Amino acid sequence: MVRVALFVRLQAKPGKETEVVRFLENGLALANQEASTPIWFALRFGPATFGIFDAFADDAGRKAHLAGQIAAALMAKAPELLAEPPQIEQVDVLAAKISQ
Repeated sequence: MVRVALFVRLQAKPGKETEVVRFLENGLALANQEASTPIWFALRFGPATFGIFDAFADDAGRKAHLAGQIAAALMAKAPELLAEPPQIEQVDVLAAKISQ
C-alpha cells in the first residue's frame, strides 16, 4: 500500500515543451529501476505545464527517490528546460486504488 507521494509541477520555457515531454518520457526507464517507486506518472496539464506524481510505501522510499537518478537529472536539466524551479510537494496518500 502506498502511503506517501510527491507531486512535482513543471513549467516549460517557451519553445522547450517538446524537450520536456521527451525528458519525462525517458524518465520512465529510470523509474522502472527504482524498487521503492511502485507508482510513477508523467503528466501534461496544458501546452507548457507538466507534472510528475509518484507514490511510495513509506518515507524511506520517498527519500530514496529524491536522492535518486530522476531527481538528479531533473535538477540538472531544470535551468535549460524550465521557466521556474520545479515545485516539489511532499503529500500523504489518503486512499488509493491500484489495479493491474
